[in-house]
Amino acid sequence: MIAMATGFIAAFMGIGGGLIIVPTLTIVFDVPIHEAIAASIVGVVATSISSASSYIRQKMTNIRLALFLETSTTLGALTGALLALITPASLLYFMFALFAFYVSFSQAYSARKEVEKLHVGGFKRAAPDALSRYLHLSGRYFDLRESKDIEYVVRGSIKGWLLSFLAGMGSAMLGIGGGFIKVSAMNMFMNVPFKAAVATSKFMIGFTAATGAIVYYVAGIVRPQLVAPVATGTISGAFLGTLIMNKVRVKWLKLAFSCLTLYIGYSMLKKGLLYALGVVLP
Repeated sequence: MIAMATGFIAAFMGIGGGLIIVPTLTIVFDVPIHEAIAASIVGVVATSISSASSYIRQKMTNIRLALFLETSTTLGALTGALLALITPASLLYFMFALFAFYVSFSQAYSARKEVEKLHVGGFKRAAPDALSRYLHLSGRYFDLRESKDIEYVVRGSIKGWLLSFLAGMGSAMLGIGGGFIKVSAMNMFMNVPFKAAVATSKFMIGFTAATGAIVYYVAGIVRPQLVAPVATGTISGAFLGTLIMNKVRVKWLKLAFSCLTLYIGYSMLKKGLLYALGVVLP
């Protein structure tokens, strides 16, 4: 049930789900941390495949944009793996906590504005930057809740690329997946509607997670008896999440995402204080 709920939330919000699976396996089921991470990554791959394929069938995923941003995510993951060896963990946690808090409040604040832009066609009125125009990154999808096609023009390509680089670093250095950064980068800085950003993020997450899953498999710490129920549950939950997401008002999606990123920020701050000062928050 926990894996199913995680898959649902991950598909609903465009995240990987590792922030839920890993603590659950280690605290509730007393699974060693490395085995929990390995099972979590396989679960992330499973939910990404399930939800990404569903979103592609619904024509919500911007594949061109996903491939463009994935180039920076991959570079960020490589850089993050190297920096993790020399950067104090507490500094990393504080940095990502601050960004998560910023995203949380920004998404909550912009919820009403996004609804207005959907109603008046504001997403297609933006001017594309040169890179977006050259790569044809703009797109469209059919919003079931609004019962109409939503066209959008992608702008801020460089900002989005750099933030995706940050997401890749976070994935490698902290194991946070980075989905919340990708969704926010597309929605807040690239003029991509929230639902399209969620669908595109789920397509991207599978690439990064698959690489990690192969590494853990080769290392011999992927336990089939643990991975099987996690993967099965997340696939079921993710499929259900993709069926519902496009039918929900974007206002409530953004507010739910705001609460999720607030929790992520608190978790990062909690770990940072523990590493730096030995302070234990509830």
